[in-house]
Amino acid sequence: MDRRFTVEDAQEMYENWACDPRVTKFLSWEPHASKEATAALLRDWVKGYENDNCYNWAMEYEGHCIGSLSVVRQSDRNESAELGYCMGYNYWNKGLMTEAAKAVIRFLFKEVGCHRVVICHAVKNPASGRVAQKCGLTYEGTHREAFKSRDGEFLDIAEYAILKTDGTAAE
Repeated sequence: MDRRFTVEDAQEMYENWACDPRVTKFLSWEPHASKEATAALLRDWVKGYENDNCYNWAMEYEGHCIGSLSVVRQSDRNESAELGYCMGYNYWNKGLMTEAAKAVIRFLFKEVGCHRVVICHAVKNPASGRVAQKCGLTYEGTHREAFKSRDGEFLDIAEYAILKTDGTAAE
């Protein structure tokens, strides 16, 4: 189940994924140094919900907060959204992110009115690409050395997209 974050999610977010370098390896942010750092971030996220176009969900599994999905870029003019996600290592390879991403994509098409949803990932992180493929997104190309990792490596970024008119969009 996906829901909005609360500050009370800080402990589980920190323990389940925010402090884990395996989870954050291909993301733009460093692993959190403390639960307090996670709580500070969550306070900002919760405040962000005051904005109608803030799309940032907590993933729950068996009563625990295990990951996040969010719209990381959005264009009202182009009616498009880019979906980003991360999840605790202990929950990888169980189909949970695919299920959650499909639900978010359906929401973006039906409730937000998006025409196009994009998922981008580091080529060195093929598991993220498998989520996009299982959600019905089409590979559109690779941006060469388009992202500089925290350790200074330039990474190729693969882009996948799905259109509302694709018919079986994330079903």
